[in-house]
Amino acid sequence: MDEQELTKPWEGVLITPDVIGHTGVLVLAGSSGRVDRERARILAQEGMTALSIRWFGGPGQSPGICEIPLETFVSAVDLLESTGVHRICLLGSSKGAEAALLTSVHDPRVDGVAAMSPTSVVWGNVGSGRDGRDRPYRSSWTWKGQPLPFIPYDDDWTAPEPADGPVAIRGWYERSERTFADLLPAAEIPIEESRADVLLVAGGDDAMWPSLPFAERLVARRGTARLISRADAGHRPRLPGEGPAPESPRFLYGGDAAADAELGAAAWPHILDLLRG
Repeated sequence: MDEQELTKPWEGVLITPDVIGHTGVLVLAGSSGRVDRERARILAQEGMTALSIRWFGGPGQSPGICEIPLETFVSAVDLLESTGVHRICLLGSSKGAEAALLTSVHDPRVDGVAAMSPTSVVWGNVGSGRDGRDRPYRSSWTWKGQPLPFIPYDDDWTAPEPADGPVAIRGWYERSERTFADLLPAAEIPIEESRADVLLVAGGDDAMWPSLPFAERLVARRGTARLISRADAGHRPRLPGEGPAPESPRFLYGGDAAADAELGAAAWPHILDLLRG
């Protein structure tokens, strides 16, 4: 495999397999903001050209997930297209899944989306924008300079866990949807407008946000979307070849290493089928 380090217009890595296939995949991590090299390498081992980028928190980027232009991902699709691939897919996790689904709605070149631990709505910002402010809440995303309609967070919510340890914040999202129920219709991701094949992967024990109910709502909007789930898996399914996700001092993710790996293993052949087309 050949790994090319990228520095402009964003940090990232482009991995070309030894035997080049017809699929290019944009890999989007979640709110860690990291370049997901491990997952990109696994895909390249399967014969796919894999690109993973830092889409916030890098040089010249918003420090938080605040009004991130979806054009960021369109530019990444441009790069994948320039490599000569014939099928372009997005593989995103958590906030990266939110970005992937929205990009497929706005960019008809996207042929497939694998969304792991997805949301069915656009959420408010996570962290500050370029101006350094994190309040009042703003959309996570923009398109053509306009913020997408979103659900803000209800700051009256309090975590049930002790404040000195990692917390489960799923209840924050569930309460915010109830508090701002009137905003839900406009904030729904219109996945029915995407021409991409859609695969959703979600765990029923997700402690970060209710990704399985979100996924079920996406299927209700887009009947052809496929859903792979496991009741005891959490927010971070692990694909074959990936090690267990590291523990966090701040958040509980639900599931456990075994259940998360089993969900990833169950989803893996379906992900490969979607990516290969």
